[in-house]
Amino acid sequence: MSDVKHTVIRSATREVVIGSDQPFCLIGERLNPTGRKIFAEQLRKGDLSRIAVDVEQQVAGGATMLDVNMGVPLADEAELLAKAVTMVQELTDLPLCIDSSVIEALEAGLGAYRGKALVNSITGERERMDAILPIVKRYGAAVIALPNEEDEIPDEPERRLEITKKILDVAVGEYEIPIEDIVIDPLAMPIGADTSLVKTTLRTIELIHDEFGLNMTLGAGNVSFGMPGRAALGAAFLPMAMQCGLTSAIMDVRAPQMVEAVKAADLLLGNDDWGAAWIARSRAAVAAAKAAAEQTA
Repeated sequence: MSDVKHTVIRSATREVVIGSDQPFCLIGERLNPTGRKIFAEQLRKGDLSRIAVDVEQQVAGGATMLDVNMGVPLADEAELLAKAVTMVQELTDLPLCIDSSVIEALEAGLGAYRGKALVNSITGERERMDAILPIVKRYGAAVIALPNEEDEIPDEPERRLEITKKILDVAVGEYEIPIEDIVIDPLAMPIGADTSLVKTTLRTIELIHDEFGLNMTLGAGNVSFGMPGRAALGAAFLPMAMQCGLTSAIMDVRAPQMVEAVKAADLLLGNDDWGAAWIARSRAAVAAAKAAAEQTA
């Protein structure tokens, strides 16, 4: 296995270190209008008030970072993203992942950010890398990379490993992005389409971990998309992926079952010294339950 690599993401006042010897990084996914018609319509009208609610809920849920995506059709995404990034920084000191497929929006979001961001994302397409990597370099950001190309989402883990190497050759070799600032998304696909797809993702994580020691993230909700009991499926999948080398996930941190499973896996995998975080979490839950009981007594 390659040496452990640490990806450091910063806000103006807080630093998060992602690595296989660190607690799992929970990236809150809710600041995203995809699949949220009311939120999308509010954003289209310039109403960003819902953002404050989403930030508060995700901080309370235990997020380590927050993903910010303002991809709303028929809206000025660059303007929206810059405003959202500015607003979120006033509400929390958690570091941010700036998430957009629009080049101008990425630049606007990064321009409004105070710190070292994580950019979501590039793929193995040369055109996409040439468009985004100069921006990543200029702002000193880290970047998520997906091992797929324009005409191919590979079925074989080995092919995903090949595309990962191609991305590294360009990002590290040509654009001189530090290798620890490349975070790979191993491509989690819905088990509702094919129940064997999780094994493909897990094998991809193992291969990339063993070959390059890179940090990895994925959309945890992709695995359970279209299935009932999504929190239970996510709670089972994430510890399995962590054992294979996954070090972060973009996920719904409002789901206690999933967060609890991640925290338990941190303890069992040796990334919670003396179980201190697990014990503190348990005591906080007991105290909260007691306080709630006293209020209703």
